[in-house]
Amino acid sequence: MRAEEAEKESKHVDFKSSFDIDSDGERCEIIKDIVAMANSGGGIIFIGIDDNGLPSGFDVSGVLNYDPAKLTDQIAKYTGENFNDFEIVEIDRNERKVAALKIGQVFVPMVFIKPGTYNIGGGKQNTAFSRGTVYFRHGAKSEPGNSADLREAIERELERVRESWRSNVRKVIDAPIGYQVQILPPDVTISNVPTATPIRIVNDPNAPAFRNPNPDSTHPHRQKELLELINQRLGRKRKINQYDILCIRKVYKLEGQPQYYYKTKFSPPQYSDDFINWLVKEYKEDPLFFDKAREKCKDK
Repeated sequence: MRAEEAEKESKHVDFKSSFDIDSDGERCEIIKDIVAMANSGGGIIFIGIDDNGLPSGFDVSGVLNYDPAKLTDQIAKYTGENFNDFEIVEIDRNERKVAALKIGQVFVPMVFIKPGTYNIGGGKQNTAFSRGTVYFRHGAKSEPGNSADLREAIERELERVRESWRSNVRKVIDAPIGYQVQILPPDVTISNVPTATPIRIVNDPNAPAFRNPNPDSTHPHRQKELLELINQRLGRKRKINQYDILCIRKVYKLEGQPQYYYKTKFSPPQYSDDFINWLVKEYKEDPLFFDKAREKCKDK
């Protein structure tokens, strides 16, 4: 059964009958569940579903319209990590509209660097999580991790590395008879991108050498510095955030535009100066450029 169709809570599924986005306490509690689920391999949190797996009748419109960048900022506040591998989508359950928070996995567990303390009234406080704790999912609960959780997280990372090795080994095994395996330096890559420069390999030692540019030179900007540079260029009239970049990536399919976007399998994306220049140009020509990208992103 797919997670979207789950009828009960589990390690990768959680039900919440409601969620007040303006409540500090409920926000801390859901951050705890998001981090625990990401540390445990990912999953889905349903909002508007009661403990029996049935629609609670809660109006999820506010949740569906909530800016994911604000949630990313809250997670970063408590963990120091800009985790944004999640999306808030609408799902029909028993002909009722509910919200689903789909969460990806992390391979290095996130640690809380600040306590999730909030007021509960009467001069009292409650703590959703403490500083220095690492949360995982234990069945249907989000709890501090133990040795078994850490072993499992390490094993997931090792499996990811093993799979990359197996993928390369399969390429060798499937190679036709007579083909040779060549070991290339990391800055020389094989590409199927149509815009890649075609070259011909020759044995002439006097022939001019060709080497792909280092992506750290052609695409030097990680997301944090990218946002700083773009916001400097845009001035005081407009500030963009991580969610804007995510929408631009989806709407304009940046993964297929190597002049703007570069990413290896095991590293975060890097962006070029051309990408910054393009964004600033589009905004100057249309001040609603980023707002339109957000709207289009919701429809995808």
